[in-house]
Amino acid sequence: MPSACPYHRSHRRVHAKRWYGLALLLLTLVIAAPASAVRLKVEVTGVDADEEKNVLALLAIYQERKDDLPPLRLVALHRQAPDQIREALAPFGYYRVEVSDSLAEPAEEGGLWIARYAIKPGEPVKIAEVDYQVLGPGADDPAFPKTFGMKQGDVLLHADYEEAKSTIVSAASELGYLNAELALHQVLIDPVAYNAVIQFHVDTGPRYYFGRVRFKQDLLADAFLQRFVPFAPGDLYDPDQLLALQSRLLGAEYFSKVEIVPLMEEASASNQVPIEVIAERNQANKYRIGVGYGTDVGPRLSFDYRRRYIGRWGHKLETQMQLSERLQALVLKYRIPIGNSLKDYVLIQPEAYAYDTPSRQGTVAKVGIAHSTVIRGDWRREIGIDYRYEDYEVADEQRNTFTGLVPHIAFSKVKADDPINTRNGYRVKAQLKGTAAGLAPSSWLSGSLGVKWIKSLGDEMRLISRADLGATWAASLDDVPASERFYAGGDNSIRGWDYEVLGPNDPVTNRNLGGRMLAVGSLELERQIIGNWGLAVFTDFGNAFDPDYSAEWEQSAGLGLRYQTPVGPVRVDAAYALTKDDPGVRLHLLIGPDL
Repeated sequence: MPSACPYHRSHRRVHAKRWYGLALLLLTLVIAAPASAVRLKVEVTGVDADEEKNVLALLAIYQERKDDLPPLRLVALHRQAPDQIREALAPFGYYRVEVSDSLAEPAEEGGLWIARYAIKPGEPVKIAEVDYQVLGPGADDPAFPKTFGMKQGDVLLHADYEEAKSTIVSAASELGYLNAELALHQVLIDPVAYNAVIQFHVDTGPRYYFGRVRFKQDLLADAFLQRFVPFAPGDLYDPDQLLALQSRLLGAEYFSKVEIVPLMEEASASNQVPIEVIAERNQANKYRIGVGYGTDVGPRLSFDYRRRYIGRWGHKLETQMQLSERLQALVLKYRIPIGNSLKDYVLIQPEAYAYDTPSRQGTVAKVGIAHSTVIRGDWRREIGIDYRYEDYEVADEQRNTFTGLVPHIAFSKVKADDPINTRNGYRVKAQLKGTAAGLAPSSWLSGSLGVKWIKSLGDEMRLISRADLGATWAASLDDVPASERFYAGGDNSIRGWDYEVLGPNDPVTNRNLGGRMLAVGSLELERQIIGNWGLAVFTDFGNAFDPDYSAEWEQSAGLGLRYQTPVGPVRVDAAYALTKDDPGVRLHLLIGPDL
C-alpha cells in the first residue's frame, strides 16, 4: 500500500560493519584523542551541481567544518551525514539513495581529517497519477486552471509541485475566489512500485467583486481621489488592484500613510465588497539645499522647494533655484492634475535665467503653459507654448533681443533597471519648437534629438553611448536667439574642451557664434575594479555647425575614474583634445545619475 507523505519517506540502511568501525573509532578517540579541535575536509561525489549544493546546505559536518570541531563532535556529525544526504536529495525525486561514507584519520597529530561521501542517487520517482479536481462555484469557470502543473510521467520535483500549487492559489485570488480552500493536497509515495500519486482538490467557494471605494481622509476631494482607483464597482475582486491603488496614492505624495480595508462583513447579496481607504496627509512642504561642483559651471548652490498639495484638487508647486558663476536659474512649476491624475496634468511654468559662458551672455525671462501626458509605449508627450523675452550678446559682437511666442512639442522616455546607478537603460528626448512672423520678430523652426544608451557587458563592464543631433531652419543665424542655437564642448558634450566653446566661429573675433546644426556623439567603456570603484576609457566627437560659418569636426579621448554613491556615480575624467591646435589634458568632474 502507498504511504502518505508530504514529500518523501526516508530509507535508513545501517550496516553492522560500519557501526562497529565507528564505535571502535569513537572508543579510541575517547581514550587517546586530545581535546583540541581538528582540521577537516569534506568530499561529496556522485551528484550534479544543484543537488550537491542542496546536500552541502543540509550536511551539518560540512557546515560546521570550520567551527573548531572536537573529535567527538566530528564523529557524531559523520554518523548523521547519510540521513541528511537522503533528506537533501528527496526534493529532486530521489528516494532510493545509497551513501558510502568514510572518515579517515590523519597520519600524524594535527593533520587533516577527510570525510568522504560517495552517493548513488538511483532513479528518481516519477508521477503515476495526478488527481486534480476543481470543486465549488468556480468548477465551471473557464478562466480557472483546468490542469495541474505536473503530469503523469514527470519526475517528482518538489519545486515544480510548489510552483503548480502556487499558480492555482494565485489564480483563485485573481479571479475573485477569496475563500478558496485546498480540500485535499498531498503526495503519496509507493515504496514498492516506486512511483507517486498527486491528489489536489481545490474548493473555490463563492466569487467576489469590488464594491464602492470610500475614502477616510481630510485633505482632498473624494471625486479627485476616485481618479486613482484602477477598478470600478462590479469588477472581479483582485488583491493586486488594491496594492496598485495603495501604490498610486503613496506615489502621488499627498499622503504619508495609506491603509486599504476590504469590508468583507458589508458584502452585498451579489458579493460586492466595499473598500475603505484610510489615509494620513503628508507634510505639505519639502525643502532641499545642495552644494556641488561641475567643471562646466564651477561651484554651485541649489535650493528646491516643493508644496505637495494646494487646495482640494491636488495642485502642486515646485520651485528650483540654481546659482553658479556661469548660470543662474529660477524655475517655478505649478502643476494641475487632469484626467488620469498620475499621468496627465497642465503645467504653468515661469522661468528666469542669466548666463555668462565663454560664447554668450544674456538673460531670459519666459512663462509657459503646457499639457503633459503619458501616451502609448510609456512615452511622455508635452505640447505647449511660452512667451519669452531674451536679451543676449554672442561672441562679444552680436547683441540683440528677442520677444515672442514659441510653441513646442516634445516626446521623452526613460527606462532603467536602476534610476540612480544604471546597469541597463536608455533615455530619449525629441523636441520640435519654433515661431513665425506675427508671433515674433523672426521665424525659425528647431528640431533636436538626444539619446543615451547604457548596456551591461557581464557583471563588471558597461558600454555607454550618447548622441545629440539638432537642426534649425532659419533665413540666417541672426534670426535665432542665443539660447536656441547649438553649442558643443563640456562635461556632457565633447570632453577636452570648455563649456560651449565649440561651434562655428566669427571670422573677425574668432569667437563661437553657436550654430544651426549639431552632431555630437560619445562612446565609453567602463569596468568595475574593486568595490564601488571603476575605470573608463572614452572618446567624444562632433561639433556645432552653421552653413554660413566654418567649423571643424572635433574629437577627444581620455580615461575616467568612477565611484558609485547613493546619489549616482562620481565621474572624474581626463580628456585629451585630439584635434585641438594646442592639445592638452582637461579634467572634468560630474556627480549624479547617468540617465
